Amino acid sequence: MTNPTTPLPGTIAGTISANAARLSEALDAHMRNSFQPESRKALRKFHPAEVSELTGISMSNLRTRHQEGDFPEVETDSRGRRLYSAQDIDAIRHVMARTGRNGEAYLPGRREGDGLQVISVVNFKGGSGKTTTAIHLAQRYALRGYRVLALDMDPQASLTTMFGYRPELEFAESGTIYDALRYADPVPLSQVIRKTYFHNLDLAPAGLLLSEYETETAYALQHKIDPPFTQRLAIALDEVEADYDLVIIDCPPQLGFTTMTALLASTGLLITVIPSMLDVASMAQFLEMAGETVRTLEDATGPTDWRFLKFLIARYEPTDVPQSQMAGFLRSILLDQVLTTPLLKSTAISDAGMTQQTIYELDPSQVVRKTLDRIIESINGVGDEFEKTIQQAWGRRI
Repeated sequence: MTNPTTPLPGTIAGTISANAARLSEALDAHMRNSFQPESRKALRKFHPAEVSELTGISMSNLRTRHQEGDFPEVETDSRGRRLYSAQDIDAIRHVMARTGRNGEAYLPGRREGDGLQVISVVNFKGGSGKTTTAIHLAQRYALRGYRVLALDMDPQASLTTMFGYRPELEFAESGTIYDALRYADPVPLSQVIRKTYFHNLDLAPAGLLLSEYETETAYALQHKIDPPFTQRLAIALDEVEADYDLVIIDCPPQLGFTTMTALLASTGLLITVIPSMLDVASMAQFLEMAGETVRTLEDATGPTDWRFLKFLIARYEPTDVPQSQMAGFLRSILLDQVLTTPLLKSTAISDAGMTQQTIYELDPSQVVRKTLDRIIESINGVGDEFEKTIQQAWGRRI
């Protein structure tokens, strides 16, 4: 008798499709259970210490301003402690911008004459922390007061999934960045962008259909269809340019037309790398291929307008001696292009990912406090250091 779990000859494709359908259904049920009752993600409230860290307002000044009625009333818990939504934090920022000393410091985004900063998070190899980095930077900067667009350029759509969507179900036919980039009847990017549960943070989602962009671009190049891939994302972003301070792009782990489209629309690059011999060797290959490709494209289209190139040591374990040695090696070669602060490897990130949450979305009571504090310090440190690079691109210092 045939075991029903053993695929018969010639039915492997059917088995794969059936497994995909079962997994999608199970994941959809998991999402609904995780985000009851709305079946969509919602952002938690923040404690006064977190608001103080995000805004630079001291705890005592925060209390005083509330007592004097300068700040809007906020929710309190059963013990009378204030709890702030992201909207509350933003409102407080604007009060401080009008009434505080050095008020403009509370609104760190673009000012008159500042250009949109478009940052691609890239690596040639999967598992290098690209999506983790992209979503945490996007959320950190939204909480810091920037207007942020998270743009998913990876057909695997991990970034999109982290925002609570099921791309294979919700964006199977349309609704992704592909719609704005495709060569046949592209739509305005504004029709693709979705507001998220995260204040100041919008999403341009991805889906499997984005993989079609590779073959379509090859055809378009052959038949000289304009505008070329080198300009398509930049043109799409022009429509919404005034709505954002930062665009953070999660790129696919390959150097194809999709990645190059993102890179050529960018003003800066952040390359993640795990400090191991294999990962560094892979990154070296990526850099060599990217350099040759960009040089070829620059000969045809003119110089690329990148303001900065930074490397982030990701999934770093300080107690791992070979990793520490490799991190030191990278710094000795790439010097100040490597961010001083590494992104630590943490069980808190993987645990949060089980319910499609980030460190900023986790309720502090869900995680061992010491573990959470350690990874928050790391992620905040990365975000704050890289923020200085962004501000420098605008000719400012923070």
